Amino acid sequence: MISDYITKIKANISIYATQKTSSVLDGTYTSVFMGRSMNFEDLREYVPGDSLRDVDWKASSRSRNLLVKRYVAEKKHNILLLCDSGVKMTGDTPLGSSKKEVALYTMGTISYLAYKNGDNIGGIYSQNGLIKFHTFKTGLPNVQQILSAYSNEGFDGKNGHIGKTIDYIINNFRRKMIIFIITDMKGIASITEAQLKRLICRHDVLFVTIGDADITGGKSFDVDTGRYIPSFVSGSKKLQRIERQYKEEMRESNNKKLVKFGIINADIDSEDNIAQQIIELLERHRHASIR
Repeated sequence: MISDYITKIKANISIYATQKTSSVLDGTYTSVFMGRSMNFEDLREYVPGDSLRDVDWKASSRSRNLLVKRYVAEKKHNILLLCDSGVKMTGDTPLGSSKKEVALYTMGTISYLAYKNGDNIGGIYSQNGLIKFHTFKTGLPNVQQILSAYSNEGFDGKNGHIGKTIDYIINNFRRKMIIFIITDMKGIASITEAQLKRLICRHDVLFVTIGDADITGGKSFDVDTGRYIPSFVSGSKKLQRIERQYKEEMRESNNKKLVKFGIINADIDSEDNIAQQIIELLERHRHASIR
């Protein structure tokens, strides 16, 4: 039940919020500019091009300098959840959790934080070659709708066409957004540097990487073939070394790609401590944006 996700997420966030604030989205897009419809911030000296309507004549006469008013505009964030949706998301994480369940709890945690901050939340993913987009809205009913739609998908495609979804965003979204890309190592590897470069030109981008269970070292199920991996394969020491090397090389390549574009990432392998990891992800992103 989706309501169970929300209940557990509320509890996890409330526990963690006793140690750190959950309002980590506050202030990210606060901007200071001219205009009468916003909250007054301070005064500064007039420069050519300023509107005379913004001149504070009383303050100017006292200081004998022409001063204009500055105002603060508080903007609601547009939070977009871009989720991987291929058959690989029906697999398990290294800790034995369902990747799809971890993705749902991650989406729910991000959405609940955004809901508490009064932000707009939308969701997008690709399924059977079609883009599924849930428009930006506020409120918990919207969060539940996004989670329910994702939960009810069949995930029968070989991959979630995450690159196709990113191209769709690049070509169709002009408004500034905070985009959370929830995928795995293969998903990150499939995204090109050209796509990331175009994406971060307009939007804030954060990644959540969900780990994959090893195919060796135990009883493993291959979601691509729909069969369990034979023991002579899963128990092979040689294949275990090859798999570890393969994953390490992919992880290193992905990290270099994200670091190059200043994108913050969180690795999540179970439902435990998701609230803490997401809050820390947002804090690291905010600090990186300030520098």
